[in-house]
Amino acid sequence: MPRLYQSSPRLTFVVLAAAAAAFSLMQSLVTPVLPTIQQDLHTSSGTVTWVLTAWLLAASVATPLMGRISDMIGKDRTLLIALAAIAVGCLVAAIAPNIGVLIVARVLQGLGGAVFPVSFGILRDEFPPAQVSSAVGAMAAVIATGSGLGIVLAGPIAGALNWRWLFWIPMGVVVLVAVAAWRLVPSSPHRTPGRVNWAASALLSAWLVALLLPLSEATSWGWGSARTISLLAGALLLFVAWLGAELRSANPLIDMRMMRLPAVWTTNLVALLFGAVMFGVFAFLPQLMQVPAASGYGFGASVTGAGLLMLPMLVTMAIFGSLSGPMSRWIGSKAQLLGGAALSTLACLSLALEHGERWPVATAGGVFGIGLGLVYSSMINLIVQSVPMHQTGTASGMNTNIRTIGASIGTAVVSSIITSHPGPAGLPAESGYTTSFVILAATGVAALLVALLVPATRRPAPALAGEPVEAIPELTPVEA
Repeated sequence: MPRLYQSSPRLTFVVLAAAAAAFSLMQSLVTPVLPTIQQDLHTSSGTVTWVLTAWLLAASVATPLMGRISDMIGKDRTLLIALAAIAVGCLVAAIAPNIGVLIVARVLQGLGGAVFPVSFGILRDEFPPAQVSSAVGAMAAVIATGSGLGIVLAGPIAGALNWRWLFWIPMGVVVLVAVAAWRLVPSSPHRTPGRVNWAASALLSAWLVALLLPLSEATSWGWGSARTISLLAGALLLFVAWLGAELRSANPLIDMRMMRLPAVWTTNLVALLFGAVMFGVFAFLPQLMQVPAASGYGFGASVTGAGLLMLPMLVTMAIFGSLSGPMSRWIGSKAQLLGGAALSTLACLSLALEHGERWPVATAGGVFGIGLGLVYSSMINLIVQSVPMHQTGTASGMNTNIRTIGASIGTAVVSSIITSHPGPAGLPAESGYTTSFVILAATGVAALLVALLVPATRRPAPALAGEPVEAIPELTPVEA
């Protein structure tokens, strides 16, 4: 059955958005039900956290690697490989008889990390230049919203059915999306001949694992333990070795000349900091809502109730993320990045100071969603606009990867702070959450300061009456 190469850019976007949403859901869908999985599979609390850690490690390694491969063999083919990995991973997870099989399944799901960079690359290939910013902004909004939507959906699905349906349902969706992608996504018009530098890939995998493993486990191992310190030191040495291998290679996995571009390295540093803020809020705001009311500061909300309190965040995130691209014709991506970082910082500060009632928390969540939608979309736009077309997959994949590393750092640090402030009846003390949100706000300030270093962009003037939109040139970075 041949592909429909006449597929319109809009239809291509719908298919890509569905693929990206399915993968982004996997980031947070299992987080609220980890205690249920632990009890059902008769494992320990330390072991069940590997359901998250395994996904994080696999996605961190696969995203830049598959982004590079997509630039070589074609983004359409790589998209199908990524979707197949997600579907097989979901199937194995849904029937997993024990925690070991479930962890392997999560590794398979993480290999689908190529969905993000591949999707952005296809958008740049298929959309007219003047529409790229809008399409990229809308796609970023889908990804960001999907990341939070998992928290909302997990409770109702697990409550009405059971936690295994958190994998059965995505598997069905991914299979349908894969068929649609095979039929409707055109072949890549731009490819980069070359080969994968497997030595650099191995070193990249090694330093990422050595970094993310102690960050994920430091709460149980201890930040000063020999395992934590030795792995972090090993990560530094492996990073230096990887950097040297990339600089010497004729076929680098990550082009360091590209990474030195002012718009690229500054935006990636913002991604690192903002990833910590984003996932710190995603992971621990619902936890705060579920603390029993008898503690004096929690709401005693169920998993479903906590998810509903996150709805204002998800709604504003989706709206402003979708508007980011069209707004870039009047408000540049850098201005949106600064505004989004400022709003997110204010929201974290508000959560630190006022979290005793539902409405201030929901309001702060809505403000955080506005900031998140603007930051997420503008970051991807800045990256896509700043690199050659043939490096879109690699560059956007590395940005996603850096954000994932930031997420690991943020969740590890916040978890450490909360667990180090024990309260009565085995519950965390309120001061742990307050301190955590203050630190997240300070991280937001750091992201805002780095965003000031991002080069400005020349914004196209609005089209005159009767002037075709396609005539407007693509945004380009201003030379430093």
